[in-house]
Amino acid sequence: TTYQREKILPQPLFYSRKWSHTKASSSSRVCNSDARRRAPVPPLAQTLQGYLRTLEPLLPPDELSHTRRMVHEFGGPGGLAARLQKGLEKRARHANSWITPWWVQWAYLESRMPLPVHSNPAISLPRRDYNGWRSQLVFASKLIAGVLDFKDKIKTGQLPVDYMRGKPLCMELYPLLFSSCRIPGPKHDYVAHHGRSRRSPTHITVVRNYQFFQLEVYNSDGSRMTESQIHGQLLRIRAQSWKTDKEPMGILTSEHRHTWGEAYNRLLRDKLNKESVRLIETGLFSLCLDSPVMRISDEKYASRKAAQVLHGGGTFSNSGNRWFDKTLQFVVGEDGSWGLLYEAATAEGPPVANLLHHVLEYCEKPDPKRAPLVPLPMPKKLYFHIDREIKRDIEHAKQNLDILINDLDVNVFNFKRFGKELPKRHNLSPNSFIQVALQLAYYRSVGPACDIASQRMFRGGRTEYIRSPTNETLKFILAFGDPSVTREAKLELFREAVDAYSDLTLKVLKGHGIDLHLLGLKLQAIEEGLSIPKIFMDTAYGLATHWKLRTGQVPANTDSVMCFGPLVPDGYAICYNPQSDHVHFSITAFNCCEETNAETLAVTLKDTLCQLQELLQPTVKH
Repeated sequence: TTYQREKILPQPLFYSRKWSHTKASSSSRVCNSDARRRAPVPPLAQTLQGYLRTLEPLLPPDELSHTRRMVHEFGGPGGLAARLQKGLEKRARHANSWITPWWVQWAYLESRMPLPVHSNPAISLPRRDYNGWRSQLVFASKLIAGVLDFKDKIKTGQLPVDYMRGKPLCMELYPLLFSSCRIPGPKHDYVAHHGRSRRSPTHITVVRNYQFFQLEVYNSDGSRMTESQIHGQLLRIRAQSWKTDKEPMGILTSEHRHTWGEAYNRLLRDKLNKESVRLIETGLFSLCLDSPVMRISDEKYASRKAAQVLHGGGTFSNSGNRWFDKTLQFVVGEDGSWGLLYEAATAEGPPVANLLHHVLEYCEKPDPKRAPLVPLPMPKKLYFHIDREIKRDIEHAKQNLDILINDLDVNVFNFKRFGKELPKRHNLSPNSFIQVALQLAYYRSVGPACDIASQRMFRGGRTEYIRSPTNETLKFILAFGDPSVTREAKLELFREAVDAYSDLTLKVLKGHGIDLHLLGLKLQAIEEGLSIPKIFMDTAYGLATHWKLRTGQVPANTDSVMCFGPLVPDGYAICYNPQSDHVHFSITAFNCCEETNAETLAVTLKDTLCQLQELLQPTVKH
């Protein structure tokens, strides 16, 4: 069925609106967030009417009429929807979030797709000013110290609460970033959080040349190690990482989740393997020290850098330096490249962006402490017993990962003509401006597309879709290429499209989105042992949730860019980080689809943005 096919596609965890980080009072610390409000269950009629409106730009009249009848039957007197709505409202009265546990389970933990490309997002940061392994280890030491400083601020309640549009956001995700790991299972995965145990872990995992090491980062008195102490330990790890064979155990975590789950059980039958895996899973986070990669032109460097963080570049490169199940993996290359890869069932854009911002600020400061003159234990190398079965599992995983990596086209670029200040000067929302531009660049006739909005204004909230295509967008796209339509008329239609998207975004931010509510109704039916309602088996629902354009804005104070794979084989994924006078974009597509090409869309998008600038400011001469 359509439901079964779409269900396995992991849903994105990205952020679509500008957020701020504001100094909090002692009564609104990270573990005691002011965001106490529970998310509302939207009115049933509002959601069903909104759903039909989103289908208007997508369906021909006869199919739309058929779906209208089906929706009216579902939501009308005697229909099943009223019963399911009551179930959701009861659930909302007795839970912090009526949808988040369901949503995480359905969208992530039940997905069987491989984590690299399909699920885990990567953030690529500006290249550091160094080249060589010595400077790599110096920067890695500083990075580790900065991350530990951020963790301490969470633990001591010093981390300011996030605010958006003057309202505090739920901060419950922050403590879960550390000592967390996704665990594969036969039918679904689960996430293990070790940071709240009686004896919280005090180590990180460092991986170099496919070899894993346990590195204690706290002294025996509980104090954090200094940068110079960490640096000395990284030097010892580098010296050790040459000595033995280099079987890439981390490659196993890149497999289809069912395949990895079976290999995981085989792996843990051996006591030595079980202990090594446990230390990786319980560590605060992982540090991947990547080996040099082949030189490349400056024009293509940004794309290759993002791809390296996302998947490691392949089994002949650094993909063996990853444990894709780990919630946080910091990647540091010898050429100054660096970034972060995270597992999305626990982590999401804003907390991760805030962490990276803290690390960058920390890296500008001198080492605040001198290293105590005490001997440190040698970092512990994690060994694995690799029998014939596990060796076979690794070889299969290597083949499958290389096929996936070779199929992914990544194009990262910096659009320098203008940034978010241009739409602001014309009283337009920068995000809505870019969203309409993306629709115009890709479609010229509207298709299913989604942007993501935060739901962290509510306790336990995560994210919700904004269905990007609107009737106003369709009208503008059709008029834009029509020479008989005047510039003034096109400009008015453009403003209407941008404003309509802004209104839609505001509605979603208030907890009145469509997709989470529809998902809740469907899962409520399943929970009550009922058949899946016909509305979700309708061809229109399958079409409307086949997200050919997956987008996400992750605003940051740095020139970073997020990268993630498309949701569907014939789709695109676009992420953007708008700055005042430029915008960073990443576009991905699969090479196996003849209809999609990341480079072609990048060229079209640049041209479209320039055309929209000309529409707003026709007197500008280029």
